[in-house]
Amino acid sequence: MSWKNTAERWGPISQLLHWAIVLLLVAIATIGLVMGDMPNTPRKIEVYALHKSLGLTLLALTVLRLGWRLYAGAPPPVPGTPHWQRHAARLSHAALYFMLLAMPLTGWLFNSAAGYPLQWFGLFNLPALAGRDEALRATALALHNNGFWLLLALALAHTGAAFHHHVFLQDATLSRMLPRRRTRGGGAR
Repeated sequence: MSWKNTAERWGPISQLLHWAIVLLLVAIATIGLVMGDMPNTPRKIEVYALHKSLGLTLLALTVLRLGWRLYAGAPPPVPGTPHWQRHAARLSHAALYFMLLAMPLTGWLFNSAAGYPLQWFGLFNLPALAGRDEALRATALALHNNGFWLLLALALAHTGAAFHHHVFLQDATLSRMLPRRRTRGGGAR
């Protein structure tokens, strides 16, 4: 078995990084949507800290995923994919990667400009990206909050396109990002 991507499918490392990022995004988004309405208690501070730690993890996994993609390449679109869809896929993937980097960075910048300490799961502190600055804090917060809705729209479009390929076009676009199923004889399908 090849760990790298092949011309036919994404390899297991790319798949693992993809699905780990999907799960992280769901968790971070859910926490982000509910934490602002929580009463000001120590529990709220814990939830904010979890949101930040998961965001930093997302940033690290996105950098790792980009590095792996540069090293391992990417399978070309399935045969018969129209040029405009190839172009749209390239643009949407670039936008997704940009937002996967921008969201944690704008959160980190907001945290820094607000003067809050930033820890990763309580294990170590990260440096501030900027000094305390109310105008920068407001800008970073606006970018972070609005960026969430842009990232959500991109992720939904990406998901919708994958399902369109799977259900209506019945091609391998989605299935090649899924782990191979094992057959009774132990081989992969």
